[in-house]
Amino acid sequence: MAASLLPVFPGFAAGGARLQKTIPNSNKVLPVIGMGTWRTFNVGSDAKLLAARTELVKTFFELGGGMIDSSPMYGSAADVMGHALSQLGIADSLFAAEKVWSPAGGSAHEQVADLQRRWNIPQFNLLQVHNLSDWREHLAVLRELKVAGKVSYIGITTSHGRRHREVEQIMAAENIDFVQLTYNIVEREAENRLLPLAAEKGIAVIANRPYNGGSLIKNLKRRGERLPGWAAEHGCTTWAEFLLKFIVSHTAVSCAIPATTQLEHLQENMRAGVNPMPSAENRKQMVRFFDAL
Repeated sequence: MAASLLPVFPGFAAGGARLQKTIPNSNKVLPVIGMGTWRTFNVGSDAKLLAARTELVKTFFELGGGMIDSSPMYGSAADVMGHALSQLGIADSLFAAEKVWSPAGGSAHEQVADLQRRWNIPQFNLLQVHNLSDWREHLAVLRELKVAGKVSYIGITTSHGRRHREVEQIMAAENIDFVQLTYNIVEREAENRLLPLAAEKGIAVIANRPYNGGSLIKNLKRRGERLPGWAAEHGCTTWAEFLLKFIVSHTAVSCAIPATTQLEHLQENMRAGVNPMPSAENRKQMVRFFDAL
């Protein structure tokens, strides 16, 4: 497919060959492939694992990465990220996303201050209410922090397709900048109402669980499934690229946050953020192919 014939996506900004999307109602752009930290960065104080995660963060930034998403639910992930950033310095491209979560204890103000200390950064770019936990109270505090200039963006999260009706109600009624939800090639319920509403309201979308907790790729490899020949037209040489490009080529999705512990897998993930991207018709072809497997 000739570069001049590649589809143009609303909200995309040129970043060399790497795709970025503009955060709605701002002049800030994000690379479409970020990094999640659930399970993968909960490694405690193990020196070997700390060094490995630091190398992972270093490579992420070298390959043009921006958003790193975490939560107090993720054990030692914030401390491990703080260790990595203390070794590497804070990259200009870092878009630090954290969450407040009632079971973590303490007020939202206290949680944010503690997480900033653990990350070893002056402030977060994005603060989210984790899985709608006491969302009214927490969102009010996050809004105060935004007005005070202590965070740039605020939002809510859900996962595993849970509580979509409530998420929709919050998106429609509240002034939020981001919504994080599960969206991948087999979990497409968000396409029905949430993604269109996000586009209508100017809410950025973070797609979590892009590999359905890893099961998508594991099952494909176990069964020996091969990529279709036409996948190469969209720059897909691995299933990881195929699955991620499907997600981030949706015009309402700002960023996907795959998690990994392997440098090779990180490199695959980051390649998914490079042109060419599938068009709307190509995406339908991808769904038909996948549903038929």
